[in-house]
Amino acid sequence: MVRRVRVLVLTALLLVAGSMMSPAPASAVIGGSKSHYGPWAVRMLVDDSPVCTATAVGHQWIIGASHCFFEQGRPVADKRISFRVGDLDMRKGTKVRPLPGKRVGSARADMLLIKVPPLRIPTARLATAPVRPGQKVRQYGWGATCTTDENSCQSPVLKQSDLRVVRPDDPRCKGYTAPGGSDFCMEKVTGIPAGGDSGGPVMSIGPRGTERLVGVFDGSDREEIAEAGEVSRQLAWIRSVIRR
Repeated sequence: MVRRVRVLVLTALLLVAGSMMSPAPASAVIGGSKSHYGPWAVRMLVDDSPVCTATAVGHQWIIGASHCFFEQGRPVADKRISFRVGDLDMRKGTKVRPLPGKRVGSARADMLLIKVPPLRIPTARLATAPVRPGQKVRQYGWGATCTTDENSCQSPVLKQSDLRVVRPDDPRCKGYTAPGGSDFCMEKVTGIPAGGDSGGPVMSIGPRGTERLVGVFDGSDREEIAEAGEVSRQLAWIRSVIRR
């Protein structure tokens, strides 16, 4: 029986300290394909070890999953966090660090915005309309490519998987979505996200430069089903923060 695996921060901790903050492992792309595009994708590191994925959504703002910024229930210090931006190979990306004390979490979703020095990369356009059942979306991340020892198979290059949005009342989504909640449920088309993809972009599919950020990935069962926080439901909050 497929059991839900929420992407809780700590693939992070598995990667950083070998300990877990939650009984469920974190999430990356198993299968899927190497991405040749994703200029807004960001790799998050703690103590220089890869932890999660995120997205540049403003000149100085990155969005990720809130749980990626906590360790053993306590906030990870800003000085321990860094991001790699500007290259699909995270080893070649430019390192940027958060500005101290400039992080804002959502009260309604597993999302957090963190301010950094000015970025010289394209930023993701935000979805203004809800996702719809049957819509195909694309998830990006540098996470695990296996289900055995996820720490040993983190991808150094950006990968992607195609997923299809399913109805929230689909029996397979039980435990992933709730009526009136902020998450939406997706089924595997090609590849499935797993440990290290937490907080990464789920984009609409279209010509380069026209795709929009529809979700912030936050969990999967590594076999068939994944979930993401819906950006359109958090649009007012995101815009109010990045205008600061």
